[in-house]
Amino acid sequence: MLLKKGKSTIKMRKFQNFIEHDKGNFPIVISVPHGGEMDYKLLPKRRSGILGIDKGTIDLARDLFKYFSTLSTSSEQVSIKPSYVISKLRRNRIDFNRPESEAFPLGSELSEQIYQYYHEKIRIYVEHNIKKFNISLLVDIHGFERHKRPPGFRDVDIILGTDNLNSLYSQPISKKNWHLTLRGKLVENFIKLRVPIAPGHPNRKEYVLTGGYITFSYGASQIPKSQAIQIEFSDRIRIQDVQLKKKVLKTMACLLIDEIRPHIFLDENIN
Repeated sequence: MLLKKGKSTIKMRKFQNFIEHDKGNFPIVISVPHGGEMDYKLLPKRRSGILGIDKGTIDLARDLFKYFSTLSTSSEQVSIKPSYVISKLRRNRIDFNRPESEAFPLGSELSEQIYQYYHEKIRIYVEHNIKKFNISLLVDIHGFERHKRPPGFRDVDIILGTDNLNSLYSQPISKKNWHLTLRGKLVENFIKLRVPIAPGHPNRKEYVLTGGYITFSYGASQIPKSQAIQIEFSDRIRIQDVQLKKKVLKTMACLLIDEIRPHIFLDENIN
């Protein structure tokens, strides 16, 4: 998924008005595709699919960055900083978590270029992490409203999407070892904190998502040594309960750092 040749530096700078991004010093990539509120009228509107904004996901990602920094230990010498790619555009203009044929009205060259720019940045950061650290973890951040869950499903505050672990691991994981996976560790820790999470309750009907196009495209089933997980946060975490948000993000940052740290030599690789 490459940008077409011949795009000028001026156009690249223009894309940065829509897509905020930066390369970090730790092999985690944060993606926020649906939090933007910029309504750029030169881009045609999408007329089908989900069009709403995942409110508060950009602010949530920024808060998560702060916990990565503050939780860094002295052995790292510098603060941990993940790479990130954030869309500022409204989802009704471009949905970056859909394949190109569904992401924007076909025929809009500018929409196509911006879409490709978003995914090109993710790809570059993932490839950089694999080359430098031999591992990369992409965390795709989304939001949902608890009252909109389908009838009969358990009320939760976090939903994990991993395509049945296929986006995290290239080889099948035995069910008896699910608790050892990143998904299992997230579930176990949030259950201890009494933060309802799915999948996390074997005896009740779960509202479980497999993860979208981003998780699939940059996960272990598609790219060796690359992992991807979609994390959906409820409106209670994103907007309504500040203390819950702090507790959730601090716990999540600790878990993600601990998951990656054993696989890399921080004193050599972070610079």
